[in-house]
Amino acid sequence: MRLRDLKLTNYRNCKGLELNLCCPKVLIIGKNAQGKTNILESIYFLSSLKSPRTSNNTELINFDAEKAEINCNMIKAETDVELDFSYSKEKKRELALNKVKTTPKNFKSVLKTVLFSTADLLLLRGNPSDRRDWLDRAISQIYPAYDDRLSKYDKIRIQKNNLLKDYLKTGNSNDTLLDVYNEQLVITGSNIIYLRKKFLKEIERIAREKHRIISETEDLKIDYDCSFLSGECELEEIAGAFKLSLEERRTEEMRRGQSCVGPHRDDIIFYINNNEATKFASQGQQRTVVLALKLSELDIITAKTGDEPVLLLDDVLAELDDIRQNYLLRSINENTQTIITSVDTVLFEDEFLKDVKIYKIEAGKVI
Repeated sequence: MRLRDLKLTNYRNCKGLELNLCCPKVLIIGKNAQGKTNILESIYFLSSLKSPRTSNNTELINFDAEKAEINCNMIKAETDVELDFSYSKEKKRELALNKVKTTPKNFKSVLKTVLFSTADLLLLRGNPSDRRDWLDRAISQIYPAYDDRLSKYDKIRIQKNNLLKDYLKTGNSNDTLLDVYNEQLVITGSNIIYLRKKFLKEIERIAREKHRIISETEDLKIDYDCSFLSGECELEEIAGAFKLSLEERRTEEMRRGQSCVGPHRDDIIFYINNNEATKFASQGQQRTVVLALKLSELDIITAKTGDEPVLLLDDVLAELDDIRQNYLLRSINENTQTIITSVDTVLFEDEFLKDVKIYKIEAGKVI
């Protein structure tokens, strides 16, 4: 899987930017706030139809324009593919695959990416929602239908919350409708939890080895933290435990006016030598964990889809020490197209730069 070129029209500060990306390694340099991250964000967006920085797509549109566009040509399985995305201030979205309008599901199934940014380095000490978002984005790259399950679950949860809030205001309960919402949440939520636990087990197996190589002596473990589960469970067991927990906390949910149990409340816990990394790990140890996770994402996506994803490294090298920088750069497979942003070329050895296409960006333009 390789990107061949990228064109951004009124995408954030990139009013008319075009890049030739035929080279396996591309380095985009420039000062802060010049548009480097916007370029990587646009590529990631084509693979997920989501931005890692905002949930409001109108923020992607340049202040002086009415519509933002991303156009990309790539090669996948020795076949030329064109992806076109546009979004207007009227919230009209258009998706095209090889110039033919297509569905979000089909669009997202084409390009696979792994984004590693400075924000990811804060994953362990961030909020549980940050860790859930990382996990959900990674799973969606492998199981395209997973996004639909998340959307369905959130829709039902919001409807249930509205019902619970209405009870707080009026004192009138609708037990029958609440039962229906809970039953739907159990079905959808249990599938989400099952896939999350399955993915974490797979990524832990790979990440433990990578983590051990970097740290030399430390052992990494990853647990899925769910209030009503312990240990490995089959789908039916998850559903049964979820249903029981909803029944036990029904009164609490009605008193608080919100859903208190489910995958939207879960967390991912990382352990280094059996000590919880969030509480006890140094900054360097935490960065080793995240580095191992991101490289493991590459391996899992390749194994599951048969295609090397595009690796996007956004200013992350400057935040890593020499040991972790070298491990990251040396771990990248020759078949993995890698697009890197950096302030300058100082962090890169001459040997690495020999085969790299370098662009300099200023005010959203190539100079």
